[in-house]
This record gives sequence, C-alpha cells and structure tokens, in this order.
Amino acid sequence: MKKVILITGISSGFGKETAILLARQGHTVYGTVRKETETDPSVKVLKMDLADGATIVSAVDEVLKNENRIDVLINNAGMHTGGPIETMPFDTVKLSMNTNFLGVVQLTQLVLPVMRKQGGGLIINFSSIGGLMGLPYQGIYSAGKFAIEGFSEALRMEVNEFNIKVVVINPGDFHTSNSANRRGFLAPTGEGDPYQAQFANTLSIIENDESKGWSPVILAKKLVKIVERSNPRHNYIIASFEQKLAVVIKYILPGKLFSKILRDHYGIK
Repeated sequence: MKKVILITGISSGFGKETAILLARQGHTVYGTVRKETETDPSVKVLKMDLADGATIVSAVDEVLKNENRIDVLINNAGMHTGGPIETMPFDTVKLSMNTNFLGVVQLTQLVLPVMRKQGGGLIINFSSIGGLMGLPYQGIYSAGKFAIEGFSEALRMEVNEFNIKVVVINPGDFHTSNSANRRGFLAPTGEGDPYQAQFANTLSIIENDESKGWSPVILAKKLVKIVERSNPRHNYIIASFEQKLAVVIKYILPGKLFSKILRDHYGIK
C-alpha cells in the first residue's frame, strides 16, 4: 500500500537517502528543508525550520491541502552541538532543544489529529545512541535525545487505541555531515578555559568515530522496511556490535563502572 509520508531534514544524510528510497518505492514523500537544496525530483520539498513554529504549521497545512492525509511522520531533522555544558552559550542550548525536541513535539501534535481521524498512522522518531547514555561534551545533544525517548514512550501508550504506532530509531555512528555541522555550534572554549585541552582531545575521538561510521544508505534501507511493516517494533538500535553492546552493558554494570568505560573511550581523565 502506497503511503503519504512527511519526513523532516532531507538536505543530507539519513533524511535525504530515506526520502529518495521511499519515493522510489512509490510512496508520496514530502521532505522538509531549512534552506534551498537539490534532491530527487520525486520528493516534494517543503521549507520548514523546527525552531520556527509558523513554518511547521505551514508545512503540515501544505501536505494536507494536497493529500488530505498523512500516513507516516518521520521526525528525522536535528542539530548537533559540542562542548562543555558549562561554557555552552545558552542561546545554543535553546536552539538545540527547540530543534531536537520542542519542534518535534509541535509537529507531532499537528499530525496526531489527522492520524486519529483517518484511523491510524506511523510516527518514527529519531533518537540516538546518545539518547540512551549521556555522551561527554555532547551533553545538550544527549539531553534532547533523552527527551525524545521519554516523549515517545509515553505517546506510544496514549495513542495505542487509535491504531497509531510510535517507533524510535537509535543510530550509532554514521558517516554523515554531523561532524561538519557540529563545528558550527561548538562551545567557545579557548586559552584559559579549564575544559579546552580535554574537549579538543575528546572531540577528535568523536569525529574519528563518526568518520569510520556506516553509510547513511544502510539506515535508509532499514527505514523503508520499517515503514512498510504492518507491526514494527518499538525501538530499533541501528549501530555496530560494539555500540549495541555498550547499550546492553549500561543496564547491567554499576553506574560508576560504566562511566569509567565511557571516560576511557573518550580519553577523559
């Protein structure tokens, strides 16, 4: 069955590859971008910024005007930040939370009445491995993704009677534009900052992990299968064996021991 799909953040990475694959499967795909971008002509592009509520309303209205339904919402768009929590500019904190969580909430609230009236739907929310464990020097990013986890868990129960399914995706390291995009939102550590040396060392490890990550096409192919399943699982961790193992052992080991393992990985004294 062909579906009407709204996916956020298709300018690059997961969103771009997923939108193209879904459109090639014959689905009607609307993808959102903040800036003008080129994509496959089979994908219908909408301007939307998750930090700008008016654009969220406008994008949903456009899909409904054209299609009168939304079968699948994929909350993919997000932003990456990096740096010590102490020195992260608060404006960046607010922008991150607006983009990674509050914008997702607003968009979901607008789509839910549509799905209820049409008798069901599927919402796919992007979290992260960083939504299952707090990552050093990515604390604000992790906070937004932890929020997505709790939001999705509660929402899943609330909409169960309306045949609306809620799926959470937890990607590990993928080779996308995340490293480059994060560089635009780094805390301004510098000479005299007590975190400077440690942050620089940890950031190099983070970016090295990402550079060795999988292609986003791998995750996009998985998403296509999830969209087309009649009864998808609640959560999908799409990551290397080591990263999946880290998620498991977090819930087995004492907190102090797991924290030490993470500190060792990120070179933190």
